[in-house]
Amino acid sequence: MVAVPCFVGMDVAKAQLDIALRPTGERWAVPNDASGIAPLVDRLQALHPTLIVLEATGGLERAATAAVAAAGLPVVVVNPRQARDVARATGQLAKTDAVDARALAHCADVIRPTPRPLPDAQTQELRALLGRRQQLIVMRTAEQNRLAGTSARLTKEALIGFQGLILTCTSEGAHPLLL
Repeated sequence: MVAVPCFVGMDVAKAQLDIALRPTGERWAVPNDASGIAPLVDRLQALHPTLIVLEATGGLERAATAAVAAAGLPVVVVNPRQARDVARATGQLAKTDAVDARALAHCADVIRPTPRPLPDAQTQELRALLGRRQQLIVMRTAEQNRLAGTSARLTKEALIGFQGLILTCTSEGAHPLLL
């Protein structure tokens, strides 16, 4: 007898993970923390899924993705827009966690995105640092633009003080007024 392939869709939220299987249609939810992820991985290993698909949710998916990948299961994180487009194309206009999980399972079955190895810890840390650097550059540019608009009304001493504040923020990585 030929085993039926199993595709898993996992909708990630801060509090919980909603899971849907295809083709069986089975659904369940677990907490999005260590107490929910560990038994989830055990349950998924018993299913021998062909593919597990999650959508990127600003980092909330990292713990589940890392645990599933560490267990040797085929997992891929997709763009949320791609998953939403699949749901719309199949007539799923409602947006709930259970519907999203089903849409992700459908996406796994039909589109079959290719799993890629997860970046190592050093690469993840570097990406986080580069993201923070980009935020600081945007903040510095905004402050320089604001200062340029008000410099005609400031005294020379105040202007030098504000420029120093901007340089301090950039070099130390944090806004001193927020400390």
